Amino acid sequence: MAGYTLTIMTWLGLPYYVGIIPGGIVAALFAMLISIPIFRLKGIYFAIGTLVVPEILRFVFLLWKPVGGPLDGLGRGYTVHGVAEVSSAQVYWFALAVAIASIFLMRYILRSKLGTGLAAIRDNDNTAASSGINVFNLKLYSFVIAAFVTGLAGTIFYIYQGFIEPMSAFSVRWLITIILATVIGGEGTEEGPIVGAIIVVVLYFLLARYAEISLIIQGIILVGIMLLAPQGIMGSIRRTRTYRSLLQLATGR
Repeated sequence: MAGYTLTIMTWLGLPYYVGIIPGGIVAALFAMLISIPIFRLKGIYFAIGTLVVPEILRFVFLLWKPVGGPLDGLGRGYTVHGVAEVSSAQVYWFALAVAIASIFLMRYILRSKLGTGLAAIRDNDNTAASSGINVFNLKLYSFVIAAFVTGLAGTIFYIYQGFIEPMSAFSVRWLITIILATVIGGEGTEEGPIVGAIIVVVLYFLLARYAEISLIIQGIILVGIMLLAPQGIMGSIRRTRTYRSLLQLATGR
């Protein structure tokens, strides 16, 4: 959604950088919209629901044809105007700014009442609800914030790619990439997703020559990590004595 928002704004004659923030806002608004039916699902049904949404969007944008103007639609995809002269260095700094801002935002949330409530919901949402925590609202806040940041990242990606079309924009590969980075790095850790993202990027380039079976290979790696190191890399490292000794030395505790 964020990528299409950026692209359409460039087709309307606006500079590409003007569409970055609106792209994130549209993604957040869409997350707010789908949260009503999605949050009614639990467990495996929630996972299936999140997989169905991009498939529906892919179908909609394959058929979508704006009335009038140069936007023909019907799944042909669109070029992002005004990004031909954007260098890789500029895209890098855009991406780095979003990454650093998201890290600080995550650290702030984890140390706030929102983070405490989300931790309680993670452990047991029924117990959290009985303790007076508004489970739906906290899930909604985290969902919308995550969608906004992801939307910003999406706009940066399409500034780099310069083209958007529904088959790749709403591919399940995006969801698998995020899950892979989180599981490999370690759930429930601040540094885990960062480490996981680095590994996933390296895997992306290593598996580029095996495009047809890359998803299968990534799936095998994901299952292997879940079986051999359920806590992920950082989660496993945190359980070692060496890490605890270094942490005590650094914090003086």
